[in-house]
Amino acid sequence: MKILYICTHNRCRSILCEAITNASNGNVEARSAGSQPVGEVHPLSLKYLAERGFSTDGLQSQSWDEFEDYDADLVVTVCDSAAGESCPVYFGKSLKVHWGLEDPSKLEGSEQEKAEAFNNTIDIIEKRVAALAELAEKNLDKAALKETLSKLGAQ
Repeated sequence: MKILYICTHNRCRSILCEAITNASNGNVEARSAGSQPVGEVHPLSLKYLAERGFSTDGLQSQSWDEFEDYDADLVVTVCDSAAGESCPVYFGKSLKVHWGLEDPSKLEGSEQEKAEAFNNTIDIIEKRVAALAELAEKNLDKAALKETLSKLGAQ
């Protein structure tokens, strides 16, 4: 299953999802992109991924326009602003769902509070990705996949 994670700026949550998904043991492949990418990955995204043992090689903030030929089976928006945007027409065949995730990079606080926020977000993503990897093994049709994802909290 090919998954494209979308977040407006593609610097934190979608990057976390991409790295965690690609480290899973499932039949899944992930990329991430943004409608208005900032051009760099948030440094704390890289720090906390690495601390948790995830590879950060090749992670970059990039536009969803670069994925016109990616042919994703599933497009997952992870921020509310991206969920409200109209996706490009070339995502038309992809199943689209929304995973609301708080942005840990926006937290103002101590280093400990930032670490807790990032690690909490990573924990949530790991659980969701594990469920996605299981679903990928079942080769569900689009309707069954959407129904199952909804039961797991996707909107």
